[in-house]
Order: sequence, then C-alpha cells, then structure tokens
Amino acid sequence: MSLTTNDPGGRSSAPSRFLWKVTKLLATLAMTFFGLLLVTFLIGRIVPVDPVLAVVGDRASQSVYDKAFIELGLDKPLYEQFWIYLQKVMTGDFGQSFLTKKDISEDILRVFPATVELATVGILIGTILGIPIGILAAVKQGKLADQMVRVLGLIGYSAPIFWLGLLALLVFYAKLGWVAGPGRIDIAYEYSVTQKTGLLLIDSAMQGQWDAFRNVFSHIILPASLLGYFSMAYISRMTRSFMLNELAQEYITTARVKGVPEWRIIWVHALRNAAVPLVTVVALSYAGLLEGSVLTETVFAWPGLGQYLTNSLQNADMNAVLGGTLVIGVIFVGLNLLSDVLYTLLDPRVRRRG
Repeated sequence: MSLTTNDPGGRSSAPSRFLWKVTKLLATLAMTFFGLLLVTFLIGRIVPVDPVLAVVGDRASQSVYDKAFIELGLDKPLYEQFWIYLQKVMTGDFGQSFLTKKDISEDILRVFPATVELATVGILIGTILGIPIGILAAVKQGKLADQMVRVLGLIGYSAPIFWLGLLALLVFYAKLGWVAGPGRIDIAYEYSVTQKTGLLLIDSAMQGQWDAFRNVFSHIILPASLLGYFSMAYISRMTRSFMLNELAQEYITTARVKGVPEWRIIWVHALRNAAVPLVTVVALSYAGLLEGSVLTETVFAWPGLGQYLTNSLQNADMNAVLGGTLVIGVIFVGLNLLSDVLYTLLDPRVRRRG
C-alpha cells in the first residue's frame, strides 16, 4: 500500500512557494537599495563641485585644503570610499550638512513632514477628483465630456508647474485674497501649535487651535491643489483607460443583458475590477508628489524636503543633496513595493499565478 497521496491543489508546496516569494522580494529590495546607494555615491563624485571647498571655503590655504581632503576620506580609492559610505548609510548616518552644521538625518526629519503633508493633501485632491472624472470620460467616450477631460489632462501634463504656481499666486493671493501667501503658517500662529507629528493640520486640530488650523489650511490649499491637478491628470487618464477595458469585457455585456442597472454595472462591477490596477497608479502618483514637489515648494516657499534640497544644491552642500535624494529613492521604492503587495492581495488571479 502506497503512502503517497496526490495533492492537486499544491497545498504541500505552499510554504515553499511563500518562502521563495519572500526570498525573491528580499533579494530584489537588496539589489535595488544597493543600486540606489551606488548611483547616489557616484553622482556625488562626478558632479563639478569640490566638497573640500564647500567645507573650508575658497580662501583656505593649501595645507588646510589638504588636511580637509584627507579627513573627508577623498584620498582613499573609490571602492573604499563607497564601502565607508555604505557602512554609514546603513546606520542612518548621512553625514553633516555644510549649510546648517547639523546631521543631515536630523535636517530631513525636520523638513520631511511638511512635504508629506503637502503631498498627502495633493494626492487626496487628485484621487477624489481624478477617479470620477476618468469614469465619466470612459462612459461618455467620444463625446464632449470625454474631450473636455482629455484636454484638461493634456494641460496638466504640458503646463510648467512653476508657471501655474506663479499665476495661481497672482490671481488667488495677490488679486482676490482668497488664500494665504507663500509659507506654511503665519508667524502669529507659528508658536501656538506644538509640533508632535510635524503635520500642522493634524497637530493644530488635535490641540483645538482652530484659528491656526484655518491659517495652515489657507496656506496649503493652493500648492496642494496645484499638485492635485497634476496627479488628477494622470489618475483620470489611467482610470479612463482601465474603465474602457473593463466596459468592453463579456461580463459587462452579460450584466446588461440580464437587466442590471447601468449605474451598478459602472460603479460596482467595472470599477471594482479597475480599482485593482488603480491602486498602483495612485501609489506611484503619491511617490511622484513626494519626490517631485521641488519646484512647487520653491515657488510657494514651502519649508519641505524639496526646498531643503534646492537650498543645499545652490550652496554646493552635496552631502545634504545626496542624503535627501537617497531618502526619496527609498520612499519611491517602498511605495512601489507596497502597491505590488496590495495588487496581489486585491487580485486573486495574481495570487493564483504566484
């Protein structure tokens, strides 16, 4: 009598498949992170900026220059410099900023919440408006509503963000006075809110500082709407594409033949399947706002990571530039990974193929 049993479902190999998936995921993350470190390191070595002069100044003597050159480890071979850089980054040490004279990790923790708050409000605006608009364009394919949505998206892709930012400030701040001007909060409210999360909207609301909350909201709504418009252009276009694909499927035709209401076909059946790839679109849009808000923060004097990187680059503070770039890269990779995981969890077909 044989003790061997057939397992058509492959349940006996499920743990090994899961272990293989985890191993591949960790290996991919390690290789991606290593590549990101290598690229940022090489950028710091090929840019036409002398890090020694950034430290000692252009009037330092040759002996002072040589001493700083050795202290920075620039006399060592390139592979040894990279190994030292790798060891420091793995412990969270990005070096010291020449501009602020503080640890770069401390600077990033100070300015990054402002960027997170701005990008979060922006992606909420882009998602809340972009998905319904994309659905409308798909349902009204070829009609006036569809053409208007496509033109709106085209403008969002084509118009320079700094130009729209300056125009928005001129109209809504200088002329109409509907919103507050550049900056994150007026100085009259700056010290009335204790920053616990670093997100001023949340901190002011939790502390019941509603005057400060309204002031912060008045400052953030214009730049966030600008970022939201650009993310809306991308999200609406992708939503339209996904919905058109779903509305052409046989199950939609079957539902219509059975007399299912059109609103249910669109908002329940089609949107439910289109929502799976939309998760990736929204996640990558959010990552794009986190790393691509440099010009917006500069125009609106928003004290976030984008403005920090701009100031550092203008002052040849390459340690700060590379540290901020590396953080943005890690966040982008992390959000991309999160979207892949959510895609797998939401779509059973992907899980079965895995």
